Amino acid sequence: MTRRTELQSKADERAFPVRIWFYVPPNGFGRAMMPMYKWLDRHIGKASYALHGGGGNGGRDRIALYFRCPHDASAFADAFPNLEVADGTILPGYYSPNAPHGNVVTDDEAAMCNLYSQTTAQEAVRRLFVGLEWSDGAGNLEPGSIYPDRLAPIVRHSSNGLELVRARWGMPSPASVLKTERDPGVANVRNLASPHWRRWLGPAHRCLVPVTSFAEPKKGGNQWFGPAEPGKPMFFAGIEVRGWQSLRKVKDGPTTDDLFAFLTCTPNAEVGAVHPKAMPAILTEPDEWETWLSAPFEIAAKLQRPLPDGALQLLDEPI
Repeated sequence: MTRRTELQSKADERAFPVRIWFYVPPNGFGRAMMPMYKWLDRHIGKASYALHGGGGNGGRDRIALYFRCPHDASAFADAFPNLEVADGTILPGYYSPNAPHGNVVTDDEAAMCNLYSQTTAQEAVRRLFVGLEWSDGAGNLEPGSIYPDRLAPIVRHSSNGLELVRARWGMPSPASVLKTERDPGVANVRNLASPHWRRWLGPAHRCLVPVTSFAEPKKGGNQWFGPAEPGKPMFFAGIEVRGWQSLRKVKDGPTTDDLFAFLTCTPNAEVGAVHPKAMPAILTEPDEWETWLSAPFEIAAKLQRPLPDGALQLLDEPI
């Protein structure tokens, strides 16, 4: 492809209505550029796109791709899912009164729903999925409170059904928000429009997180919440990734882990009175569990909503 001049760059910026920035990998694109050029020339056409340097953002270099229509931009992003979109709205310092929770993690949001309890017996979880192929690879689960970066049970897809396993709480963080190589993980996911989460929103990466009660921070401690109907089963709507290598703790060095996090949403009346910013997305009915695990994203995404008012009760301690 012919290298564009500075004047050409300005002309393209005025002419092409759609633009996407991608981060340049630490070691550059190398040979990975050739397949991208070939795909663009074949599927978009040389006259219907332009590529330029995108300057820097968050301390990293970018490239800018210009397209004539949103469909072409979306098709390119889908064809090369490993490219990291340079989403500046998740960088520290970005502010908008309309920014979805999850773009910028404030101190209040960092404290949001970072503690829950799970005391349901493994056999009781299995009985909720009668009629489905089921395997239990979680070992001997101890009931109790669960904190970020700890192992916790999740229900996920296996090769022939569902399986109960243990995974580490905290999905990979966007690279642009990390100040060092250490990635402490993201416990709660709110902004499903973020390109960072798009790769893990399909059914293969969705999971259910068993929970019997959860806590939200309040002055002087935590407020616990549980189902208003005693014994009613609850699951967080979760996403998971397997075999992810990262540096979670410096003393441990790089580790390879199965990771998970769960979705949050606007709070219902009970949670909003204590924590007005958000609550976990909780699923309590078998049809909701099936939809979250198997439906197309456009349908499953509707489950990112609060429980009805009155569905939760305030607790003095976890159950």
